[in-house]
Amino acid sequence: MSYAVRPLDATTWPAFVELVERNNGVYGGCWCIGYHLERPQKGMDRRAAKEKLVRTGRAHAALVLDEDGVAQGWCQYGSPEELPGIKHRRAYDQDAPPWPDWRMTCVFVDRQHRGQGVARTAVSGALHLIARSGGGLVEAISEVTVGRVAQGRFLFSATVELFEELGFARGRQVGKHAWIVSRVVDPQ
Repeated sequence: MSYAVRPLDATTWPAFVELVERNNGVYGGCWCIGYHLERPQKGMDRRAAKEKLVRTGRAHAALVLDEDGVAQGWCQYGSPEELPGIKHRRAYDQDAPPWPDWRMTCVFVDRQHRGQGVARTAVSGALHLIARSGGGLVEAISEVTVGRVAQGRFLFSATVELFEELGFARGRQVGKHAWIVSRVVDPQ
């Protein structure tokens, strides 16, 4: 199957909504807002909060569409100011790496399309969109999966192996299987 990547914005919001709703709100109703400055709070309408961020240009993602224009996955990215929430914060801060220009915090693939290159397309698409926005140092915190069984539903930041295939290098381990990975993206 061939895929197209489009930025998440007001024009692609309906495709994003359909994907999230088809997947039960994604990760139990997260709506991919957990890493934003506007962190989830009790009683918060996460869909409305995410829509507001998208429509005001404060949420970025590479949305992966199939041949029929149906969204099958995404890679969320943004500045550290936009996405201050990160996994393994305590370990990260103990010996913080160079401050990045961009973070990739969430990679999601529809259950029926896992193992078909959607995550790779999403991360590659995000790198392209970052390059078009000026490039710079990009980081992610991802998990090593070689040598262990890892449930796909828990790999919400893809795998270290995928990032390495796309030119990222491991920096430092911050969790049992979690690593900070980074690379510089040239501007386009």
